[in-house]
Amino acid sequence: MTEQNLQILLASRPTGRPTPDNFKLVRTPIPVPGEGQVLLKIRYLSLDPYMRGRMSAAKSYAAAVEIGEVMEAGTVGEVLESRHPDYEPGDMVLSYSGWQSYAVADANALRKLDPDQAPLTTALGVLGMPGFTAYAGLLTLGQPKPGETVVVAAASGPVGSAVGQIAKIRGARAIGIAGGAKKCALVRDEFGFDAAVDHHSPTFAEDLRAACPDGIDVYFENVGGKVWDAVFPLLNTFARIPVCGLIAQYNATGAFEGPDRLPVLMRDVLTKSLTIRGFIQREFSDQRPAFYQDMAGWIADGRVKHKEDIVQGLESAPEAFIGLLEGRNFGKLIVEVA
Repeated sequence: MTEQNLQILLASRPTGRPTPDNFKLVRTPIPVPGEGQVLLKIRYLSLDPYMRGRMSAAKSYAAAVEIGEVMEAGTVGEVLESRHPDYEPGDMVLSYSGWQSYAVADANALRKLDPDQAPLTTALGVLGMPGFTAYAGLLTLGQPKPGETVVVAAASGPVGSAVGQIAKIRGARAIGIAGGAKKCALVRDEFGFDAAVDHHSPTFAEDLRAACPDGIDVYFENVGGKVWDAVFPLLNTFARIPVCGLIAQYNATGAFEGPDRLPVLMRDVLTKSLTIRGFIQREFSDQRPAFYQDMAGWIADGRVKHKEDIVQGLESAPEAFIGLLEGRNFGKLIVEVA
């Protein structure tokens, strides 16, 4: 091949909001697969909020991307060359090959995709990690019951939109929190939530209270910050709070502003018997077969819908990712690499 491998590396660790200078675009030779490996041409690349944590050296649940390494990401790729009997050229697979146009991957770490069963991009969204995060987090930790009120932040995104729709399938009321009238309309009109509340509104807290007259039984946390501040007083006794993400705080530096509210939180944890549980979706990997079956059925019968925001070209990934952290995307953010 005369073509080269385009890669985006972590050039430096950001302080606060990432900038384009934190990334470096390089061209390298196309790698050669070894025994038990395949060579992939990357077609689609997923951009997700968790990647901000991988850019930091702070202690976390997963190792940081090192300076000079390819940025981490889930990808959909086409097998160009195979040295494993289970794969042949032309197969489409899910891998975690990162921000690059070609990659070598171990065959035992791949999941083969059927483009006739579902669009390939859904493996990065509603039928992939975001959808599974919603499914496992809500059903295992949130445990919504018929008639209860489920509130989810970042409700127009791939995780939040799935949370609300699964809550509806379970017979609960779904209230979505999103940024701006356009996203709120998507949450309400396309995804079928019972109500959508704009966190940009100057009357956000009052609007949320009006949408939840019976309080909140399950709050699926994706955001933190002022959204949590508005949700917290509305939590009912025995409320469950799966903590999936805190995107409002990912770019924060130094100590958090304001008074220490931990004593108030702990008082309500005690007096309201609240359950607050952080989780990483890989904890529930045994649920994946049930997820694939359930979600595929819900998509097929129209009970779960999804929206994608696709940008063109690997070179667009840094700016698109920065926009993701600021809420500029409209649906599941994917880069069409090739």
